[in-house]
Amino acid sequence: YAGQLLDNLMGLSPRRAIPGAASGPGVVVLTPGIYNSAYFEHAFLAQQMGVELVEGRDLFVLENRVYMRTTSGRRQVDVIYRRVDDEFLDPLAFRAESMLGVAGLLGAVRTGNVTLANAIGTGIADDKVLYRYVPAIIRYYLGEEPILDNVPTFLPSKPEELDHVLSNLDSLVVKAANESGGYGMLIGPAADEAELEEFRRRIVENPRNYIAQPVIPLSRHPTFVPDESGESGALEGRHVDLRPYVLSGPDGITVLPGGLTRVALVRDSLVVNSSQGGGSKDTWVLQ
Repeated sequence: YAGQLLDNLMGLSPRRAIPGAASGPGVVVLTPGIYNSAYFEHAFLAQQMGVELVEGRDLFVLENRVYMRTTSGRRQVDVIYRRVDDEFLDPLAFRAESMLGVAGLLGAVRTGNVTLANAIGTGIADDKVLYRYVPAIIRYYLGEEPILDNVPTFLPSKPEELDHVLSNLDSLVVKAANESGGYGMLIGPAADEAELEEFRRRIVENPRNYIAQPVIPLSRHPTFVPDESGESGALEGRHVDLRPYVLSGPDGITVLPGGLTRVALVRDSLVVNSSQGGGSKDTWVLQ
């Protein structure tokens, strides 16, 4: 994965097409820092790719070019694999109090001197309401029919669908549009009356902030579940889902032979998010 990701990132370099460039593309991983919950992953990925892990203070912009501070002087950066949210990327363009970004970064991006991966604005895909429109987006932008069907998705922001959601709340899964990690979610069949009433109130107060879907039965798989002591355990059936690794780069889309299987470690639970007590298993495809 790391090697393929690095190839894709290097292919995005603005200097890639300049014959006789003095040096190869400079790629860095931009992290919010050691207090971020995913810092280990940022550091590990940078180490596996053989590139520098940097924080905002390690970079600066001069004449719309991005440079990294090093003990031997400045070094130009061409591609930033950023793990910092949009609003913190550039204090001159977004949140002025941000200490995580790089002042002037947006200007360097606009002039084409540095590439951000992923691009500014791609976080719109985190809004779960957008999922409802994925088939239409595919048809409009690609001129193709979707290969996979969407899970039926109801939008309480539409009056006719709001009535359906409220009337069938006990059989639906409700998700907050802009939350992740299993937060702001209701699994209707597993909820008691108090929880159902609480979500009815939330949905009526802010229907745009929620989507509703039917319960999708997850696959089950024998999973090693440790006992309370953590010293032993047993194989038990648990719900799982698979997150494949898919990379998009200048040469097309690559699906890697493997992925991350998320596991609901609580018996009969459908919630696989690590923040809600779920686990993960590295998944290989043997060829």
